[in-house]
Amino acid sequence: MSQAIAETLSSMLVDRPLWTTADVLALYELPFMDLLWRAHETHRLNFDANAIQRSTLLSIKTGGCSEDCGYCAQSARYGAVERERLLPLEEVLTAARAAKEKGASRFCMGAAWKSPKEADLEKVLEMVQGVKALGLETCVTLGMLEEGQARKLKNAGLDYYNHNLDTDREFYGQVVQSHTYDDRLNTLNRAQEAGLNICSGGIIGMGESRENRAAMLAELAGLPKPPESVPINHLVPVSGTPLGNSPSLDSFEFVRTIAAARIIMPASWVRLSAGRMEMSEELQALCFFAGANSIFYGEALLTTGNSDVSLDDALFAKLGLKAV
Repeated sequence: MSQAIAETLSSMLVDRPLWTTADVLALYELPFMDLLWRAHETHRLNFDANAIQRSTLLSIKTGGCSEDCGYCAQSARYGAVERERLLPLEEVLTAARAAKEKGASRFCMGAAWKSPKEADLEKVLEMVQGVKALGLETCVTLGMLEEGQARKLKNAGLDYYNHNLDTDREFYGQVVQSHTYDDRLNTLNRAQEAGLNICSGGIIGMGESRENRAAMLAELAGLPKPPESVPINHLVPVSGTPLGNSPSLDSFEFVRTIAAARIIMPASWVRLSAGRMEMSEELQALCFFAGANSIFYGEALLTTGNSDVSLDDALFAKLGLKAV
């Protein structure tokens, strides 16, 4: 790395109150090895470089969502999956027990709603309390939160609220039109004001530019408090959705996104999320080196597949990684 690049990066990383899109683009445009070196150094300063947090995700209410997110199989507009009712409490707790036995430390529950109705929220609160009693961290994604709902979730013991930005403000309208970018930011603000940790990231490979990716990361880092957990999803094209025929993103660009996220949000868990089943062991290892330190652990996500547990266990053994 040249002296000029080293000095520029050092000045960017010391007591920086705000990352601009231009700052993040400058990271993306570094030589690949220089970017990875900086990301890995940042990672080691904040985390055990050989420890990976494992979360299990369960769809507690699948399909039938009124929104038009172009990547999502759960929208009622596309007919990609059948609408299902909210799962009963005991079924959720059975899945949570199984996840804990397999080695997950966080249990995430997702419901396909624009926003939860109060009657449904009361049932979710019981799920949160039940899963928390099992000794697992809890996370839910329920869509946009109305006034007071975040406080109810916090009082029930919820640890994390997931609500992704998906992309940046400029590209957002090409993916979603049924609600706004500010709607998403308002939900994150309500969750943070209620004292919840937030889990918020984006989806890479929807046709956005590198600048769009950089702007999304800058937005996340510039929240009142950066997300405690940052899922980076590689788009899994779902047949029948508007993005069902999207071309695959270059793997090195995905790794650059992981590295940039690690550098600008050094204390956050950066998670390899959707799309990991399609990644080679070598690509996953490169992402771990670049600062990813969390995965979804289990054979299914909300509506797409995930890497087999036995394959994950074997990869952890090969790389000398430990679960936390």
